Amino acid sequence: MRVAVAFDHRGVKLRESVLEEIEAGGHETVDLGAFDPEPRIDYPDKARELGEAIQKGGADRGVLVCGSGVGTSIAACKLAGIRAATFDVPLLNPEPPDEP
Repeated sequence: MRVAVAFDHRGVKLRESVLEEIEAGGHETVDLGAFDPEPRIDYPDKARELGEAIQKGGADRGVLVCGSGVGTSIAACKLAGIRAATFDVPLLNPEPPDEP
């Protein structure tokens, strides 16, 4: 399965662990960035990019990572045929975000 993965500037700190976990499960990753915390990248832009990758057949599923997950899931659900939900894994993100 091809899994598109996208991060905003707050989610990028989990990038390597998320990519490794997906690949360890035997899936191919389609890495849509962000690759660094700067410049700041807004979550709606990443949600649209990931949703369009799925709509166009570039990926079968997707994972969006941002500060809280709420905004990305709302933004992604606005795209035709895309359904997203907020999922929080405290073991991957044991501390609250360091920026407001």
